[in-house]
Parts: sequence; structure tokens; C-alpha cells
Amino acid sequence: MAKRLLVAYGLWALGGPLGLHHVYLGRDSQALLWLVTLGGFGAGWLCDLWLLPGWVAAANGAGGQRPGGGGDTPARSPLRFAGQVAAGTYLGVLAGLGLRWAPAVPLASALGVQLAASVGDQTADARRVLAAAFLAALLFGGRAPAALPISLVAAAAAQRHRRYKPLRGAPGPGLGVRLCRLALAYLALAGPVAYAALGRAAGIAAAVLRLPQRAGSLLARTLGLGAGGSAVPPDAFAPGPRQQWAYQVLGLTAGSSAEDVHRSYRELVKVWHPDHNRHRAEEAERRFIELQEAYEVLVGPRKAPAA
Repeated sequence: MAKRLLVAYGLWALGGPLGLHHVYLGRDSQALLWLVTLGGFGAGWLCDLWLLPGWVAAANGAGGQRPGGGGDTPARSPLRFAGQVAAGTYLGVLAGLGLRWAPAVPLASALGVQLAASVGDQTADARRVLAAAFLAALLFGGRAPAALPISLVAAAAAQRHRRYKPLRGAPGPGLGVRLCRLALAYLALAGPVAYAALGRAAGIAAAVLRLPQRAGSLLARTLGLGAGGSAVPPDAFAPGPRQQWAYQVLGLTAGSSAEDVHRSYRELVKVWHPDHNRHRAEEAERRFIELQEAYEVLVGPRKAPAA
């Protein structure tokens, strides 16, 4: 079925950042890239406005000729290289911030580079791009800031091993099959990052819901009604059981010296600090509060006479 320029413009205007016009024109790789980056960060969507006539003509043509004389290897393109680096860095940073899996950054960066390399009638050797990304990760590490150098190396490999896609012969799969493929590919790229983002949002919501409890605990300590707010047994407000509980929280025996209390507190605070335990934020915050209260129980009475 012939593609109409007016329909392509309409899809560009209504759902351009989601790549609807690319789906219409059979450019599935670029449609997926636009889905992941919201229209090439907006700039690519605007540039599509001037390129649509040529894409519509190509979609309606015989498809038997290569641009630039029909050579076997596409010409180098600084713009395509920049797009590969941008897509790889973007996905790599998202993976590094959202996932605590060592290969996440080089894998996501390689996927972004390969996705940008497969736009239009070109592609690259995916195995070499992936190998280059993981080799770069050995040099630059696997954290989010390393996404840029990893993407640069992977994009250089993609440029080195670029090639044209095979010419289409028989009609390709139907629209339903193509949409299913796009949906699965999008879930594979965005699903893990979205899951991690939802987990962080849930942790923030839980912290907000605990604010009244913290406020009550602070008020109780201010009024001298005890530490409150943590897992202190009901009978722990008696001086004996309360100090015994504090020693147990700090991992000490009753009667330990002040130096032992200070040392154990500093070591345990480093272990249970919420910033170091984002994967178990709720438990870390509870233990951190208990450590502070236990320290106040044991150290506060010692300093009270001197004050």
C-alpha cells in the first residue's frame, strides 16, 4: 500500500516523539529509538519534518538502489556517530542510576549505540559493538559516569563495522507483528529502569509516611519521655533493661567502656547508613535510628554530670 505524505505529517504532529510516523513508514528501528528517547530528545522529532518527503518517497519506491552509488559500505556520517554516542550515553546513564547490576551500563550503552546504528537502511555488527562496550567497561568501570567513554568506544566500533541492511524482497511482516516486536523491545530496554525507578519512588513515599512517627519521636525525646519511635521493648524504659537493650543494639556486653561504645557506634553507623543501603532502605533506616538511640542511652548519662 502506497504511503501518503499527508498521513505521515499527521502522525508526525500527533505522535512524533513516540515515532508513529516511523512505524507508518516501516522504519521500526528509528521508531524504537524515538520511543526510548522521546523523539531524539525532541530535536530529532523536529528535524523529521524536513526529512519526511524523502522517507515517503523511499517507502513508495522499488527499494533496489543504495544511496551514494550503491556501494557495499555506507559512507561515514559524523551525525550518525553523534547520535550513537548520545543514545548509548543516555541508556547507559539510566541503567547505571536505576540498576545495581555490574554489566548494566556497558550492555545498555551497547544497545543504545546499536539501536542508533540501525536507523534507516544501515546497521552495524552487534557482536563487535557489544564486545567493544564491555572492553571499554574494563578500563572505565561500570558506573553511570562511564557511560560516555563506553559509548564512544562502542560507536567507533559501530562506525568501523557499518553496513547496509539487506534489501527487502517479499513483503515484510504485518503491522500487528511489528507492533508486538516494538512493544517487547521497548519493555526490554525500559522495563528494568522503570522497575528500579518505581522502587525508589516507593522508598521515598514510605519515608514521607514515616514523618509523623519521626516527629512524635523527636517530641518525646524533647519532653524527656524516652527515645520512642523504634523497636524498644515496653519495659525498656526502666534504667536497667533500657541500658541492656542499648548494649545489645551496639553489640556490646553490659559495662563496656565508653571507648568501646564510641568505636562500636561509629562502625555500625557506617554499616547501616541509609545512603549505603539503598537496596534495603527501610531496614537500614530502622537500624540507624536504633543505633542513635542506643548511643544516646549509654553516652548521655555519662556526659550529664559534666554538663
